[in-house]
Amino acid sequence: VPQPQYGLYAWPSAVVLAQYLWFHRAALPGRRVLELGAGVSLPGLVAAKCGAEVTLSDSEELPQCLENCRRSCLMNNLPHVPVIGLTWGRVSPELLSLAPVDIILGSDVFFDPKDFEDILTTVYYLMEKNPHAQFWTTYQVRSADWSIEALLCKWKLKNIHVPLQSFNADKEHLAGSSLPGRHTIEMMIISLANSDGT
Repeated sequence: VPQPQYGLYAWPSAVVLAQYLWFHRAALPGRRVLELGAGVSLPGLVAAKCGAEVTLSDSEELPQCLENCRRSCLMNNLPHVPVIGLTWGRVSPELLSLAPVDIILGSDVFFDPKDFEDILTTVYYLMEKNPHAQFWTTYQVRSADWSIEALLCKWKLKNIHVPLQSFNADKEHLAGSSLPGRHTIEMMIISLANSDGT
């Protein structure tokens, strides 16, 4: 089971998602972006630097991770980026008061299978506010037995696999970082099953 301090480190999936954001940076200005399980917030910070209106979130039960998000914002000259406590699968005043978002980010949030449905429940709620929203997520393959396919069907969501080579992320070193190294990283875009994908 992941320990809270795991949100205090950059993981290989974050670098890959940041690369995807940088590759598509022309589409980000003015887009409303929410990063779930932000931790060190690398993808969210890249989106903010590219002109997106970003909100960072991590579990309200992990104040160290929320403080880490705030420190990352300050270190990157982004003091205006809001940081909020959102616990996956839990309806909270913070979740209810969020304005509709265009893009939801999540790097390595599919870490522990016990959290998979809570993550997708939260994503589905956010997509109900904006049916055209997309969830851009990267994850490290840890077990061939773990799958979200049944949960995607249950929550009426669909996913599109994004090949890493399509955004120059199929390398052991990205942007001067040795992450992702030799880890197997996958990316997908999740949307409502009945949306037109725009």
